[in-house]
Amino acid sequence: MSTHPGGKVTIGAIAAEAGVSPATVSKVLNGRSDVSAATRERVQQIMARRHYQRRGARRRGGIVDLVLNELDSLWSIEIIRGAEEALRGAGVSMVLSAVHGSGAGTSAWLDQLAARRSDGAVLVVSDLNLRQRTRLTSLGVPFVLVDPVGTVEAGVPTIGATNWAGAVAATEHLIGLGHRRIAHLAGPRQLLCSRARADGFRAAMEGAALEVPEGAVRHGEFNDPSGHAETTALLDEAERSGRPLPTALFAASDLQAFGAYAALRGRGLRVPHDISVVGFDDVPVTRWSDPSLTTVRQPLQAMAAMAARTLLRLIDGEDVDLPRVELATQLVVRDSTAPPRRDG
Repeated sequence: MSTHPGGKVTIGAIAAEAGVSPATVSKVLNGRSDVSAATRERVQQIMARRHYQRRGARRRGGIVDLVLNELDSLWSIEIIRGAEEALRGAGVSMVLSAVHGSGAGTSAWLDQLAARRSDGAVLVVSDLNLRQRTRLTSLGVPFVLVDPVGTVEAGVPTIGATNWAGAVAATEHLIGLGHRRIAHLAGPRQLLCSRARADGFRAAMEGAALEVPEGAVRHGEFNDPSGHAETTALLDEAERSGRPLPTALFAASDLQAFGAYAALRGRGLRVPHDISVVGFDDVPVTRWSDPSLTTVRQPLQAMAAMAARTLLRLIDGEDVDLPRVELATQLVVRDSTAPPRRDG
């Protein structure tokens, strides 16, 4: 079997023995899903037998950290699935950490990362400050951000989704059904994705020459208690002011939409008979909710998988040509939206 002049086994040599192209070997190395299981196993067995080492590889323990704010949300579970599949396909182990926001938890995670000599990190956190980024750099640990909270310095790879376009599609769907009084349950103000979704909502309303009254955009958290609280506040304000209720709600997350479901049921209002509801994310339970939730599908697993594959390239000393990638969102229409009542 041929080797590099320095004595190392090459991708070309692996490909020749496996009877595949060098590109296929590269796909196996990067955890790509478009390789058959039999081919993947054959290539991996040859690499193991020949003690193949990737050019420029800086892997120490074959461990990558996946860091999230929380581990128990439906959103986080989809991210975990995507990253784990990509890393497992590349023969890399994954360590999960929850930072629970900023502060001591984040510092503890950084200490643990240094102690276990992780090869890199996929970061899905709401706060990553300059001190933390500097420490990661000083440790020689490459990292990729998923859905970052704010403006990211040039050269830091980030994977996101088309939040603005998704919000426009959701709002235009409601407008197309005939809704004119539409409210938006927005996410935290400091998050880029929240601002993009709120901006998309406003852009669609402005494009249809529809007013967004004061209080029609309510910022909260991406969870069901917040969706319940903000929907309740929205209904209370309409009742106090004597204004008519909105005929539709666009929630910035599916969990907020589920909180809205509960608040509306508590007031004797039916979805979509009285008020239509649209969510964002398309977590698996949306299709089984009652009614099934119209939502904007965010490719969470694909985002995490791409982040993991990008990280593997960084670990191996490769250049990343597109540091900022946005994957497309898609409107999924189900049973929670309908034309407004004629008397609404």
